[in-house]
Amino acid sequence: MNAIINAFHEPKGLVYHGAALLYGLGGYLLGLYGLFSSNPWINAGATLLLGHAMTICAYMIHECGHNTVFRSNDTNAKLGRFLNWICGTSYGTFEDIRYKHFRHHMDNDDAVWFMCDEFLEKHPRLVEWVRFLEWFYIPAHDMIMHFITVFTAFIIPRRKDQMLRNTLVILIRGGVFFTVLFYYPKAALLYLVAYMIMMHILRFKDGVQHDYDGNPTLFEEDPESRYGGRPTEQAHTFSNPECLKYDWPNWFTLCFGFHNAHHHRPTVPWYQLPAYHRKQFGSDPEKVIPLRVQLRMYHKYRVQRVTHSGGELDDLPTPWEAEYLERARAGRIYGGNAVSFLNSF
Repeated sequence: MNAIINAFHEPKGLVYHGAALLYGLGGYLLGLYGLFSSNPWINAGATLLLGHAMTICAYMIHECGHNTVFRSNDTNAKLGRFLNWICGTSYGTFEDIRYKHFRHHMDNDDAVWFMCDEFLEKHPRLVEWVRFLEWFYIPAHDMIMHFITVFTAFIIPRRKDQMLRNTLVILIRGGVFFTVLFYYPKAALLYLVAYMIMMHILRFKDGVQHDYDGNPTLFEEDPESRYGGRPTEQAHTFSNPECLKYDWPNWFTLCFGFHNAHHHRPTVPWYQLPAYHRKQFGSDPEKVIPLRVQLRMYHKYRVQRVTHSGGELDDLPTPWEAEYLERARAGRIYGGNAVSFLNSF
């Protein structure tokens, strides 16, 4: 037993990480099973369970990327690679996800290869379809990013060496999905709904946590910082926890909303972030974006958020740092889409 406990990053990890993994993997299997039921109520519950279970697995990938689960970096990477299959992001590598996320922390920026906003500007007809689908809460904006994830080695020149792996994963996952679609179409369609639930949750949390957009420097070595690097990191980072008073509601997203605490010390495991936030930043609700306000923004600006235009906020100047927090707390920003840490480009 001691050997198992010692394998974790710290002793409490066996309980908290273990519980998260048990829920994520168990919910994934149980949710998949429930999709094949003939009972519509079981179908509905299974879809919600599956969507949230995949979300928890996604946040555990984030934990693995920061090596907060196990003492061994290699063991963290192995778990991260496995969870990539659960979350439908195994077309590329876990190392690519981790590298891009580390660049995000080190650069105090969103280092990317694909500039989604510029792409949409060049394809106005596509924008019309994306905005139309987003009105119905179909995360079409993020589906563009997932399309690139699926065909990563075919689209990104620097990853052509992954062509064989990418092809095999497409054949395996695509073969399973289309087989299910042929024999059990309802289950396949409900899986897509569950996957969209995960997309919604991930982008909801990510969408207001920084005031900057993408910077096409992912494959550049030692790029010049746009915002002063690590010294100004906290000024461009914002927290959106589910709850400040109690810790347990934040377990819904593994405390990912305590983003200032996470950026202050990225090696703090998820279950210690609420206490670490209180220690470093206090419990002042004025320093975080309230959940109810973000929910209202997420609904109200779901169409305008695609191009950051077309609404009542167009004439306002771009907010930065303290002004960004003030505007976000007032529900006066569009927020971002397609910014999940699962995107490796």
